[in-house]
Amino acid sequence: MKSDKISEAVVRRLPVYLRYLNELMQREVTTVSSQELGQRLDLNPAQIRKDLAYFGDFGRKGIGYDVSYLIEKIRHILKIDQQINVALVGAGNLGHALSNYNAYLKDNMKIVAIFDAYGPKIGNKINSLTVKPMEELTESVQKDNIRIGIITVPDTEAQNVADQLIESGIEAILNFAPTILKTPPHVRIHHADFTTDLLSLAYYLENGKDEEQDDNNE
Repeated sequence: MKSDKISEAVVRRLPVYLRYLNELMQREVTTVSSQELGQRLDLNPAQIRKDLAYFGDFGRKGIGYDVSYLIEKIRHILKIDQQINVALVGAGNLGHALSNYNAYLKDNMKIVAIFDAYGPKIGNKINSLTVKPMEELTESVQKDNIRIGIITVPDTEAQNVADQLIESGIEAILNFAPTILKTPPHVRIHHADFTTDLLSLAYYLENGKDEEQDDNNE
């Protein structure tokens, strides 16, 4: 692997490559070129080759990439060739949906514990997991070697939950609450903001109409 710092954009593209490679594996496709990957994923083949080259020389000129080998290498790069345990805080509708999706995950990243501060939710079952009180968070994180936390609570509670996750030893957080959270430098945080994505889509809808009209007027 190159010693240069890998950009976040590159890291975010790796799971996209992995998902499509897994599709190819299911179809018993054994090799794939960067050109084919680019066409399917709407990416520049040169960008794909550059992304992968940060981590090693995985392709063969004139042949392309061995699908199973590249899957193995990307899984190793993303560290999902090992078990990574995840805790989810917030057993509301979104928390239920994410926990249900958990049952279909094929990678070694699993939600192993669910927490909530609302009394009536504690003790409820979501799939095979029982909702636990927040008082058990630190014990569970340490006992089950939980490294990632997911936040699906209201924005007014999100910072407090993030603080508790960090104090318990969590190393990274995926935040679904519509608010920006403050975390120390050693804790990685990603924000999943549905509202921002929807608002940006509204812009592109109108922008697309304007561009179409401009084309018709030429």
